[in-house]
Amino acid sequence: MNMAINCGVIWLTTIGFHRKNHQTITFMKNLILAVALLAGLAMAGAPTVLAADETTITGNMVCGKCTLHLTDACQNVVQVTEAGKTVNYFLKQNDVSKSAHDPICGGDSEKVKVTGTLTDEDGKKVLTPTKIEVVKG
Repeated sequence: MNMAINCGVIWLTTIGFHRKNHQTITFMKNLILAVALLAGLAMAGAPTVLAADETTITGNMVCGKCTLHLTDACQNVVQVTEAGKTVNYFLKQNDVSKSAHDPICGGDSEKVKVTGTLTDEDGKKVLTPTKIEVVKG
């Protein structure tokens, strides 16, 4: 009889432990799911929060290496006159910028209207272009 009681205690303890362990596992699964969901929502909203306003400038586009000798590699630079001074806007190398480079490489210039996102990197104005239009006239 004593052995039957001991087996019963062990059996009840095992069931209780299993039930408690199952609740812990279920809670952990729900917690991990909630954290993953919040992380996904945060990542989906990140570009909207970080996106800056677009700026449009008009000026003469020249090659930063061939014409201005300011860059180590060919790079579009738009020169704009602001308050009587020439300001250089370095265009970030992307597909839009690269497709407009050939006419100015080697020393020529072209009057352009550039739309993009403006940032300041190491004291230089850097524009990531989304659109470059040649200005006629």
